[in-house]
Parts: sequence; structure tokens; C-alpha cells
Amino acid sequence: MLKTSPAVFAVGTSYQIMVPVTKPSLFWVEIDGNKYFDEQNGIMRSICTVHRVSVPMSVLDKAGHYTVCEKEIIDRKPYFPLTEEVVKTEFKFYPVPKDNIKIYHIADTHNMVESPVKAAKVFGEIDLLVLNGDIPDHSGAIENYDVIYEIIEKITGGEKPTVFSRGNHDLRGYFAEAMAEYTPNHNGNTYYTFRVGSVWGIVLDCGEDKDDSHPEYGFTVACHGFRARQTEFIKSVIENKKNEYEAEGVTCKMVISHNPFTYLLKEPFDIEKEIFGEWAALLKEFVKPDVMLAGHIHAAFISRVGSEYDHLGQPCTVVVGSDKKGDYHLGCGLTIKDKCIKTVFCDSDGKAFGEEII
Repeated sequence: MLKTSPAVFAVGTSYQIMVPVTKPSLFWVEIDGNKYFDEQNGIMRSICTVHRVSVPMSVLDKAGHYTVCEKEIIDRKPYFPLTEEVVKTEFKFYPVPKDNIKIYHIADTHNMVESPVKAAKVFGEIDLLVLNGDIPDHSGAIENYDVIYEIIEKITGGEKPTVFSRGNHDLRGYFAEAMAEYTPNHNGNTYYTFRVGSVWGIVLDCGEDKDDSHPEYGFTVACHGFRARQTEFIKSVIENKKNEYEAEGVTCKMVISHNPFTYLLKEPFDIEKEIFGEWAALLKEFVKPDVMLAGHIHAAFISRVGSEYDHLGQPCTVVVGSDKKGDYHLGCGLTIKDKCIKTVFCDSDGKAFGEEII
């Protein structure tokens, strides 16, 4: 019934263990005798194509393993429903260490699987995977979401955590409005913070890349208000800094955004200068992040504060690490050691280049 191995997404201080399935089924996760159910208001979910179970990070990190349990539904009758026997599959889990952390960043795969996976293998074993938007080509077909889980399976095997960020192409098509059901979110929001090992991060979602009124969208997006709500979200994170980026043990602070929002492209892509400028100013003054990871523009470069790409006041160094041309794909690997961040670009041709310390 499982299409792939599970994905273990980092959201807040929890992991959302998610997996697509082929048939209606009941689903739960066991960790050292404790059961965590995929339930909604006390009802076990079965008419879904992706299951989700939230577990505390501290529990899974300590255990180092988890067991996926599923029961296929034969007939969910109002009385005495029928199910198959439970099927259990155990997975190891490796939490992000406190130092010498290896992270691989992927964006803009647009439904490709093999090429980005090949590029990731050039970097080698990782501790954390970052999928930073436009992983599906669009949301016009529900099966497009499978590529998210296929990439995660081939790189992590369900044994390492992943951070997920939505891209602008993900807002397009019939299933865009339901994407949060198929991907990690916090209370339905596609923006949130996370903490893995000594790394704290904030995921921001710029939405579409042109004004809401652009005819390309046909009045199907309302991103301006969505972005404004994230301004308030950033402010709430700052107010709660002692439990967020100033929490004990945090040594690296990261911003993840599909769109490098301080870099303005030409019209009609030069949008939301005021909102994006405020995001940058708040992050720079209060959060003081160490690095920002982005994709979107299908390029590979590092923009330091004040560079030619810094149009709205970068809060930190921005690493734009994704490129796609035909079957070619490029991503970026990061190694965090002794509070130093080293980056290298890796591509599907087996090459690693552009190593730099930021």
C-alpha cells in the first residue's frame, strides 16, 4: 500500500511522518511502544492518498527508529468495519547532529527525479535534505506530488529528516488549494520555523512571482494578503525568540525561501518591494540569520550582503542553489562545522564545483 518509504518532515519541534498510499488504509506509527495515530478529531483517516502522523522530535531523536503500521480497509461499514491484518515496517532514524552537519538543497526539479538524485549523490551522505519549491512541475495533476516522496526516498530512505518549502509553480492547477494536505505544514500554513540539531530555521513562502492581477493566474491566487500575514508571523517569531532562534544550543540560523525575495527580477517579477523589504529588515535586525537558501531563478551563485543581487537589503548571505536545463539538474551542498558554513554546487553530470566558505 505504501508508494514510497516515509518522509520525515521537520516542522516546529515535531516531525511529520508522511507517506503516499495506493489504497484506503488506517495508519499509525509506533516508537518504543507508544502509538501515534493518523486521526482527525478522534477518527482514524482512511480516505486519503497521503498519511500524516506528528511525533515529538525529542522522542524520535532519542529512539533512533520508528515503525510504520497500516491496515488496508476492506469495507468501512458503519458497524463492524472490515480490515486486513496490520502490516508493520521498521525504519532507522538518524537525527541531525550538533556539529559537522551535511545538508543538501534541491529546488526547481519540475517533476524530475533521477537527475536531482544523481546530483545529491555527488555530495554524499547527508544529515538533512531541503526541498525548496517547484519540486512538482505544477499542481494540475495529483500524481505530480509523488515526485516529492520519490526524491526523498531515494536520498534519505526515510531515515533522515527533510525540510520542505513551497514554490510558485506549486500554486498552479486544480490541486494547488489542497497541497497543504499532501505536504508538511503548521496549522495549515506553508510557512513555519523548525529546529534540528543545532540548526534553527524559518521557512517563508513568497507565493506566486507576479502580481495577483496578472492574467496568467486567471484570478486564482490572492498572495498579497498571504505575504502580509507572514510579516506578522515573523514578528511573532521575534517576540518568541527565547524559544526560537535564541533557544539553547542553536548555533546556526537559516532562512529557507523558494524565491530569493531580496533579489528583484525585471517587470512583471518586481513585486512586493515593501513587504519583502520589511521581511529582510526584520530578519536582519532581530534574527541575524547565517545563511538563506533559495532557488526559483534556475541559477547557482552566492550573493553576499551588498552584492549586485542585493536589491532590498539582504539579512545575510544568500545561496541560490538550483539549476535545470532539460534533464540536467544542479543543487547545493552545505557543511556546517565549528560555526563555519562551506558550500559546494553539485550537478547531475557528477561534478562538484564552486566550493566557498560563507
